[in-house]
Amino acid sequence: MVEGSRKLKDLKKHIKPLMLNKNKIFNGLDTLRALAITMVFLFHYRFFLHPVWMDSIFEFGWVGVDLFFVLSGFLISNQLFEEFQNRNRIDVSVFYLKRIFRILPPYFFVLCLYIFVPAFHERETLPPLWKMFTFTQNFNQDIAVYGTFSHSWSLCVEEQFYLLLPVILIILFSFGIKTKYGWLLPAVFLLTLLLRAITWQFYLKPIEQSDNFGMEWYKNIYYPTYTRLDGLITGVAIASLYRFKENLFQRLKHFGNWFILAGFVVFGICYFVAGDQHSGKATIFSFSLIAIAFGFFVLSAISPGSWLFRFKSAVTKNLAVLSYSLYLSHKGLIHITQSIFGKMFDANSNWMLLLCVFICILGALAMRIFIEKPALKIRNKILPIIYHPA
Repeated sequence: MVEGSRKLKDLKKHIKPLMLNKNKIFNGLDTLRALAITMVFLFHYRFFLHPVWMDSIFEFGWVGVDLFFVLSGFLISNQLFEEFQNRNRIDVSVFYLKRIFRILPPYFFVLCLYIFVPAFHERETLPPLWKMFTFTQNFNQDIAVYGTFSHSWSLCVEEQFYLLLPVILIILFSFGIKTKYGWLLPAVFLLTLLLRAITWQFYLKPIEQSDNFGMEWYKNIYYPTYTRLDGLITGVAIASLYRFKENLFQRLKHFGNWFILAGFVVFGICYFVAGDQHSGKATIFSFSLIAIAFGFFVLSAISPGSWLFRFKSAVTKNLAVLSYSLYLSHKGLIHITQSIFGKMFDANSNWMLLLCVFICILGALAMRIFIEKPALKIRNKILPIIYHPA
């Protein structure tokens, strides 16, 4: 009996780090996540009736998705690197189970709303269901035809990343990634840039003056995973630095506030490079520059002593917690809110904007309470059953 109790305690000691969010000590990451969802929300709001002043201020808000990519790359790879450091292995079954219960319940709930509640459609048609269920919507995505729930393309990119990353890391760790494969991260980063350059030069540039150029640009540059790996790889590189290059990170962390400045400088350069988002130089270089800029922000967020690391706010913390549900549901909720209250308020007014913000946050909070939390409780009951101590 005593021996059984001791084994149970050992199991809980090992499983607890896998069940808890070890990165919540990084308050700066919550701030960045809150910033990302705010940018995405306000950028997408411009697709509906909206105040005129939003057009010029938030037209660059699409970069919020790229900030999510950098954050995801860091958080997920840091979690896997930490497990490898602590146990000298990666438990793929535990990783996938955690992702399944974190990602799928809110996603399938919102997808069901789109399938069974036509009023939730912000655009005409939902993409083919087989693509929605296999997270392949981002390949050959035609938003002119399938515009409803189109923003889930970024979730497809992340899901494909989650699916492949642990397998790739297991293979690389087996051959000694620390000493032999450090070059892979910059290689993948540059390969992504090269693929955009090839696509531009041999496919998009010849049709630059055609009527369907814009849609082809989105299909071949903006949505595919292989042309959008810059942010994710940047996040992985930062996690690799944080976990495996401790001496270097200890020296760099004293420059946390300078990283913020560096991020703004690179972001400013990108703003001018990507003035025309569909131009050749913007197509090839802008996503890489944005990833580097946000990489500096993430470095600052994990550097003790930096302003971003020390900053704490209940608003940004709670907004970060709601960000996933808010991201999934905000377009449908904006559409419904404007449809119901459009006769009571001027749909282009600031009052309608505030009402939509309130309804969307309320909807995300409801999803957090009734969908996300119960799913996480079930996950935490299952994890000890499948967990296999090293």
